[in-house]
Amino acid sequence: MTPNSSAPLLPIATEGQDPRYADVDVWPVASVLEALVESQMSAIAAVRAATPELERAINAALPRLLAGGRLFYVGAGTSGRIGMQDGVELLPTFGWAPERLVLLLAGGNDALHQAAEGAEDREDVARTDILAHNPGPDDVVLGIAASGSTPYTCAAVAAARAAGSLSIGIACNQGGRLMDVAELGIAVVTGPEVISGSTRLKAGTAQKAALNLISTTLMIRMGHAYRGQMVDMRVVNAKLRQRACRMVRTLSGSTEQQALSALEATRFNVKRAVMLCAGIPASQIEPLLVAHDGNLRAILGQAPLPGQR
Repeated sequence: MTPNSSAPLLPIATEGQDPRYADVDVWPVASVLEALVESQMSAIAAVRAATPELERAINAALPRLLAGGRLFYVGAGTSGRIGMQDGVELLPTFGWAPERLVLLLAGGNDALHQAAEGAEDREDVARTDILAHNPGPDDVVLGIAASGSTPYTCAAVAAARAAGSLSIGIACNQGGRLMDVAELGIAVVTGPEVISGSTRLKAGTAQKAALNLISTTLMIRMGHAYRGQMVDMRVVNAKLRQRACRMVRTLSGSTEQQALSALEATRFNVKRAVMLCAGIPASQIEPLLVAHDGNLRAILGQAPLPGQR
């Protein structure tokens, strides 16, 4: 799609100039840092103001993901890279299955390492990219665009919505196109940057925080965390083996040796090791996980906390 040059351009707050920072290039370093810190704090305040919209999006996404749907992240430039970072970290942290994660960045993987800003205008490519993954009714698509008007992101989100997926748009401006094409729009309004137009600053912080809240809450509600612990964490190195042992001991009240034995018996799967230490026979672990959608609290029921036995 080629922009219509005769169409009036809507003002984009994140592209605006804040007169307070007109002379920031001659300020002392301490003053520059203070201004940047203040802007970061305002970004988090904007996310907090959007929590009702975040809650609505999470409640809409949860049943689809519990039914086996996939989580899509779509964006361009800084917004797209922020989305990819949030998404890819779900795999080691919460054991999210790779086949249930789709990461779409305008310009492809090359855009991770170098700017590919022209790619954000390719609506035809966006539709091809997302439809190649056959989005369906159980899938959840997160479209991220600081401006709220990025053509690639808007086109991909619109195509996914037409295919029946839940589409969620996250922008740092009110009234952008993304808010119209997405089924659920979340406006985290951050305003002008200290450096005009550099949305890698507080707009980037706001987007990362919003995505962090959405994905982490979804993972918690889906049973990938139990009593504040990452019980589906992938144990892939020595540091994480030590962390896994501490988690099993904390959650089950077992000794270090008992925890290690249970971890070794379950190929260092924290959730299954906790179940073993809780006295659940190995033959019952998989049926219980299936019956309770992997929710450890539901499986253990009203078992007393460690130290209360």
